[in-house]
Amino acid sequence: MKAKSKSEDSLSVHLRLRIVRREKIALGPGKVELLALIEETGSLSKATKGMGMSYMKAWSLIQTMKPLVETSRGGQNRGGAKLTETGRKALALYQKMQRDCLRASQVSWKQLQQLLGD
Repeated sequence: MKAKSKSEDSLSVHLRLRIVRREKIALGPGKVELLALIEETGSLSKATKGMGMSYMKAWSLIQTMKPLVETSRGGQNRGGAKLTETGRKALALYQKMQRDCLRASQVSWKQLQQLLGD
């Protein structure tokens, strides 16, 4: 049996924020990752490949986030996707909320690590 390395056996915390509207997720980890990859690549197709997500699944998510993303048809050379100004602000605020939550939980997280023996 192979011994676990320190990094394989270490505890870590993963916060998963979800912004909910009328019992549906308006923004959550998957949608935010999709937004970030669209911002980075300028392409819904490239973003889906980066996530290992089907294009149709991503397209349906985009439809729920219309004010955040602009798409243009036209294939590889003419089409694309980009975040609107509102989309860039929403992405930045969500990411800031994640950082703020991690920062706010640091004292409790250190106590929990000690309690669990890491």
